[in-house]
Amino acid sequence: MTEVIATIETGRVRGAEDGGVRRFLGVPYAAGPVGDLRFTAPAPHAPWSDIRDATVSGPTAPQSVKPFAGLDIVPLVGTGWAKGDDFLTANVWSPAGATGAPVLVFVHGGAFVLGSNNTAVQDGSAFARSGVVSIAINYRMGVEGFLPIPGAPTNLGLRDIIAALQWVGRNAAAFGGDPANITVHGESAGAMLLADLVASPAAQGLFRRAIIQSGHGSMVRPPHVAQRLVRNLARMMKIKPDFAGFRSRDAEAGVTAIEAISQPTARIDLRDDAGREPAFGLTKFLPVTGDDILPEPPLAALAKGVGADIQVLIGTNREEMNLYFVPTGVRGKLNGFLARMILKKVEPQAKPILKAYGLGSKGVRAGDAFTRALSDLVFRYPARRFAAAHRGRTHMYEMDWRSPAAGGELGACHGIELPFVFDTLSTCTGPEGLAGVAPPQALADRIHGLWVAFARTGELPWPEYSAADPQVFALEAGVAAPEPPLPVAAILN
Repeated sequence: MTEVIATIETGRVRGAEDGGVRRFLGVPYAAGPVGDLRFTAPAPHAPWSDIRDATVSGPTAPQSVKPFAGLDIVPLVGTGWAKGDDFLTANVWSPAGATGAPVLVFVHGGAFVLGSNNTAVQDGSAFARSGVVSIAINYRMGVEGFLPIPGAPTNLGLRDIIAALQWVGRNAAAFGGDPANITVHGESAGAMLLADLVASPAAQGLFRRAIIQSGHGSMVRPPHVAQRLVRNLARMMKIKPDFAGFRSRDAEAGVTAIEAISQPTARIDLRDDAGREPAFGLTKFLPVTGDDILPEPPLAALAKGVGADIQVLIGTNREEMNLYFVPTGVRGKLNGFLARMILKKVEPQAKPILKAYGLGSKGVRAGDAFTRALSDLVFRYPARRFAAAHRGRTHMYEMDWRSPAAGGELGACHGIELPFVFDTLSTCTGPEGLAGVAPPQALADRIHGLWVAFARTGELPWPEYSAADPQVFALEAGVAAPEPPLPVAAILN
């Protein structure tokens, strides 16, 4: 391993080169959002005169990570909060000696409250070996990033991502990248945020392509609903529900409040005017509409042609909600009464939806019907609505490879595509690994190659997606075919 130096707009950074891959970790793209900069829009980072060390991982955004039953999720979400002020940073992996290489910027998931750019699954070394500059970024989350506090700018987490993409545009060349060929990709909450930016007037021109992995533009809240969360948290923290009130408590108090309000016993109604909760109870924190970043709901903006110049690859995993309901035992234990009661709290059409997925039919377990319905409601159906609404070039995929983990029942669950995309299967392999004991390297080679080709030129080996011709490419099967309407579509259309 040898030392390498890159010169960016704020100074020089020291990285390391090994096996033809250069790695720069914890490089600031904005000032630390602490002190007077807390709950404000991202500000430029001050320059430095000495060479800044970028050989070790930097701090992460405030958060709390809990163990997951029966699965090792540390490679996906990390070990938790690594404290430090400078956490608005980028990790960069680049091909040694590259010039004009395509740039791929990753935005991590984590329900808008956890995760970081330091997790093992998103190591960008394989992308660098494939000739792509891979960049992973941090952003503010939870109270710090997605709570619309009166007196503070809204959607601070989205503003951070925009600032990071602006920084990438100005500094990509320093790492061998082409600032005119930037593709963004993200998973889960990260994909939701990128879908929002595809539809955001504030983000146009910052990237040419977007890969939206298990995400869409429907997880947003109107401001008046989000203010219920502000008021509840303020009462919990014994502060006024405004800028000064939240500033009077440190970030650790905010993390503690997130843990408390995320408990099943915390009763807070976050349904919209139609009686739906767009996050389906998975998280309390979402971006809000009605500001300069998201003036209107993303699907409404797409229908007007916003984002039409951005090429989109969007997809989901066939059994998304297995991640939440299989290892925990919920799928096997749930009865029909509880299934209807739980879904009715977030979806007014719960009864006909569950019936459409087989609840009440002979031979269909309630937990199976519930899990299939939630997979479509939370991820698969809104992703297809996003694809149909996008006025630009759009392709859709489906991850169909089934993980043998959890006694062979985990299947094509949420997050399973990540180690294949990054070609980091070893991080998720083992008795408690997400991908099980022996995931297929050949499939990782193929999926990783698709992402690389898309980042280079936007080319994909299957037809575009449209409402009239809904072509969906199955990643393991390697074929595209028109997809029949999902059962929920006839009820919610």
